[in-house]
Amino acid sequence: MRFYSLLVLLALSCVAAPVCAQGTGRTYLTSPEAEQHHLPFSSAVLVGDTLYIAGTSAVGPTDKNNFTAAQEAQVAMDDLKRVVEQAGMTMDDIVSIQVYCTDLHDYSAFNQVYATYFHGHYPARAFIGLRTCSSAPATSLWE
Repeated sequence: MRFYSLLVLLALSCVAAPVCAQGTGRTYLTSPEAEQHHLPFSSAVLVGDTLYIAGTSAVGPTDKNNFTAAQEAQVAMDDLKRVVEQAGMTMDDIVSIQVYCTDLHDYSAFNQVYATYFHGHYPARAFIGLRTCSSAPATSLWE
């Protein structure tokens, strides 16, 4: 299956991040995977009380994607949660998420997993994707 990248995430928090500040009023967080593969970006940057998180997906640069849509959503959300917690925040501090999906038929599978990561109110969210062409009749995304 092919699937999600969670991109452009904004989170607000009252908690200071317990990671190294760079003297610019910014704190840079880098995942072990990004360091290992020498990727040219930070996993997240904390500026004041706002955390900007890089996109994440369930598949790394050398991995093959043999996940179901639900498994892939869980791996991506677990990675997102790890970055948020590394900054001293919780998933409930997130205010906005954009999800990019290669198949809109996976919308329900994603939502079932996604809903388990939040308590109470959900962040604002955009779910952007493609409807694949097939000979089967179109069905509602909301079923």
